[in-house]
Amino acid sequence: MKIQVISPDPKRTAQAVQMLNGMDLLEVQGSTAALHALPQAVNASMASLLVLDGVDASALGAVSRFTHEHPQVDTLVLSAEISPDFLLQAMQAGVREVLPATADAAALRAAVQRALHRRAPPAASSTTPAQVLSFLGCKGGNGTSVLAANLAYRLAGNGARRVALIDLDLQSGNSLLLLSDQRASSDVAEVARNVQRLDADLLRAAMVQVDETLFVLPAPEDIGQALEVKAAQVKAIVQQARQMFDFVVLDLGGRIDPLTLQALDLSAHIYAVLQLKLPQLRDARRLRALLNSLEVPPHKVHWIVNRYDRHGELPLQSLVQALDGTPVSTVPNHFDAVSTAVNQGQPIARNSPVARALDDMARTLLPQEAPRKEGWLAQLLGSR
Repeated sequence: MKIQVISPDPKRTAQAVQMLNGMDLLEVQGSTAALHALPQAVNASMASLLVLDGVDASALGAVSRFTHEHPQVDTLVLSAEISPDFLLQAMQAGVREVLPATADAAALRAAVQRALHRRAPPAASSTTPAQVLSFLGCKGGNGTSVLAANLAYRLAGNGARRVALIDLDLQSGNSLLLLSDQRASSDVAEVARNVQRLDADLLRAAMVQVDETLFVLPAPEDIGQALEVKAAQVKAIVQQARQMFDFVVLDLGGRIDPLTLQALDLSAHIYAVLQLKLPQLRDARRLRALLNSLEVPPHKVHWIVNRYDRHGELPLQSLVQALDGTPVSTVPNHFDAVSTAVNQGQPIARNSPVARALDDMARTLLPQEAPRKEGWLAQLLGSR
């Protein structure tokens, strides 16, 4: 974890850095700068925690602007002002904790440890690397992102499992908007630019926590930045996520490119999404042929008809025949529930048949519990 100490007094900067040096897993830097120039004082590498010394009421405006623009950065303050009014204003400005200017090394280290605890990256339920699940549309507009985002939400299971959703539809991805109205402070492109120092702390700081154990790394808003992301960087990001989570869900959108190919290579399951329309039967055949040419094992590919209507013009069997008998799963059409969820930036309602279909899909990915052994009395009674 990177910490930056900023103070207008160089002696105070050096003193605070000395107090923190030697703490495990910390990289401490010091800067001497006026607090109103906070954005310029923070390094381009962006520390995860700022320790700001010499803050008074007049400096809280600058602190507030910084914390609003960089919510992923925790802020501790050392101040000679410790009145209740000042503490309230500091908390309203986004400051995590206020320590007196006279705080000793033990107090400062304890505050940093508390910040470390708050920012601890998610620990997976087991030491086994996470399963990677990729969603790939046969073409755009099939609801691929909706399914990816909502399966990630269903897998998280209200805190039962730790799940990462990574939006690799870099030029038009909107996965975060499908689950939350939170503002992203970072994205895939920014993490890729800093891939040389990628670790659990950096990745966690870049992600948006949308539920207790569900974290999203969104696609960049700037298409120019999206074009700079390389396949090797995607590989590093996904591999890091696999060490932190139980499941990593990748939204690949509807295109095949070097980034997509890298993601597919890392995936345990690939969900190819389409709708039951005549042109998409041809799209499915083309995608299947491409995946075969790339030597993607057929058992990894699962075909999903989204917005399925059993009373539609084409029977499901027509797709099965187009795929030479490959099994096909369906997600029913429930326009009202999905439209409401998308427009409100929320997961699909639990009572929707779409959510139930995704629950069924999630169950196929979870380890099966061994049947409970009955006691000798139950066995005896059952044998009669």
